[in-house]
Parts: sequence; structure tokens; C-alpha cells
Amino acid sequence: MQVTAAVARAADAPFTIETVELEDPRADEILVRVVGVGLCHTDLVFKAAGVIALPAVFGHEGSGIVEKVGANVTKVKQGDRVAITFRSCGACDRCEKGQPAYCRTMPMLNYIGMRPDGTKAIQAGEEKIAGNFFGQSSLATHCLTYERNVVKVPEGVPLELVGPLGCGVQTGAGGIMRSLACEAGSSVLILGGGAVGLSAVMGAVVQGCKTIIVLEPHEARRALALELGATHAIDPAAAPDLGAAVRAILPNGVDYAFDTTGIPAVLQATMACLGSHGVFGIVGVCPPGTPVPGDLSSVITYGHTIKGIIEGDSDPDVFIPEMIELYRQGRLPFDKLIRTYPLSEINQAIADQHHGDCVKVVLLTGQ
Repeated sequence: MQVTAAVARAADAPFTIETVELEDPRADEILVRVVGVGLCHTDLVFKAAGVIALPAVFGHEGSGIVEKVGANVTKVKQGDRVAITFRSCGACDRCEKGQPAYCRTMPMLNYIGMRPDGTKAIQAGEEKIAGNFFGQSSLATHCLTYERNVVKVPEGVPLELVGPLGCGVQTGAGGIMRSLACEAGSSVLILGGGAVGLSAVMGAVVQGCKTIIVLEPHEARRALALELGATHAIDPAAAPDLGAAVRAILPNGVDYAFDTTGIPAVLQATMACLGSHGVFGIVGVCPPGTPVPGDLSSVITYGHTIKGIIEGDSDPDVFIPEMIELYRQGRLPFDKLIRTYPLSEINQAIADQHHGDCVKVVLLTGQ
């Protein structure tokens, strides 16, 4: 079938909006009519990095309506409303333990730009286009996905906005609620006030954290962090010594830190903010070769833990419904982060997000 997609043709060039051909779903696949798709920094990182050979269709925070299912699909049916998340196998030891973000076949199922058998489901004329990104490639009006990727969305929840629950919001909120499991009354330093960082703020509020400190250069995002429940918002330009700034608030340091920036200098500076037995969770994408932050002697002396985190350690079938219920209760207002654009304005949306004019972009397909 013919669909409209945002195609990445060169690492340093804008996306182009094109009509492409999408195959019918195979026995294990689901065809979803996309109504909204979050624009995640990871899409842009993969576009620039050359990990997946271009041209490619990215997008991994889709939401929409099931139009067709393969013969082996039983989880959803035509007409179901779904959020789409990352893909996992469901059969390895990690998946069986409820840790699908650490699926043994995670790279093959999500990051190679094609199905595991080497076929590509998208083409323009005779040209094959990389897809299957996170098992969806949802920067398009339609995408193919799988049972392990989809979670049903109840009526009464804005379907076009829930895609970010599948990655960005899940990573931030899950990082605090699942990975770090911050307890009520604890303190947390959140580095970066983008969509993931502000989702972490909301997660910290849900957990009952007493002190929630956010480091963020954009004034509007600092204000939003405070509106969402942060107790303190630090401008890095006004606080060149992060450790001193944090310890001016909490002399004994923080119980937890959560990095979304991936900036090596910020990672290193954060170690001076941790109190004894503090835990530092990291989700930010760091440059290749970035050393693990801290000094081993200090890590041992103070009992620090440095923890890498993928997708907030979430099991989407469990955590996405939990987030939806928190949203319905008014306790996870992730919609406050979102600005919508038509898919055709993807390049303007990227520029606005990079400039700090918006926090989280959701692209609407208009169909």
C-alpha cells in the first residue's frame, strides 16, 4: 500500500516527505494507521550516526489504530487503539524475568533497519528503504509492528498524544519509578529538563520524593519543571560548580541522580553531588569513548552505584497502562510537555525543539 513517510536520505540533510510503498503485514505483523508519533532525540542520533544505512524511515513513539493483523496475531484486532513501544523477543531469559529492555536480541530487533531475516518492508519505486526501527518506523502515516510492541489504549485518552509513553516518558518516569525506585522522602538530582528529564520530575513526584532538583539551561523548561513539582531548578550558567550548588541545598548530597544529557563534564560533576550510598542512573547518549564518571576510590569509599538504564527498566505491558492511569488521575500530566506539528513540518519541529521553543514534539499524520 502507498503511505506517506518522512524519509532520511542523508545524515546532514533535512527529512523529505515522500510517498512510499509499505508491504502488507506478514503472519506475525500488525498494520497500524499512525495518528501521532513522538519525535525522539534517538531518531536524530541514528540518522546522524550512520548505524543504519540511509535512506531510512525512523520513528519509535507511534500511536494509532490497528488496520490489519497477520494470521498469528492474537493480542490485538482491527480497530484497536494502540501505543507502540520497543520490540523484544518475549522468549529469552531477560524477557521472561520481566526485563524486555534488556532482551538478548534487542539490537537485532530494533536497530538494524530491517527485519531480522534481512528483508525491508518499505520501498520507493525499486529502491529499498531501511525501516523496522524499534520494530515500527512510525514517522509515517502507517507502519508495521508486532505483538510485543503494542499496548492497548483505553477510550477517553488522547490517542494522538500517547506515543511518547512508549519511549521518552517511559524512560524518564520509569528511570525514577522502576530503575532507581526512589523512595518517599528521598532526594533526586535530575540533569536536563527535556522530555525525559521532565518525565523524571513527574515520576519523582509520584514516588513522593522530598527534594527534586533539576539542572536545565532553558528558563522556560526550568519554570515548567517547578510547575510539575520540582522543588529547585538550577541554571548551569549561574552555577559553574554543580557540586557546590547542590550541596547548598542539601549539605549531605542527594540520594539519587539521573542524567539525561550524556555530557561527559556533567556526568563527572554529578559525582560530587551524590551523598553516601548514592545511586547515579544514566540514560543520556554519551559520545563514544566516554569514561565511566567518578574515581574508583571515591566510589568505594562512599558506596556509590553508577547504573546504566534502558527504557526505564520498564515492561511496557505493565508500565504503559500504569502511566495512562496516572495520567487519567492527573498525576502524570505528560501532555504539558507536548507541542503538536503536522508530519509535513518535521524539519521545523526539529529546529524548534533544538532551539528550546518546545519540549516534546508529536507529529500528527492528519489521517
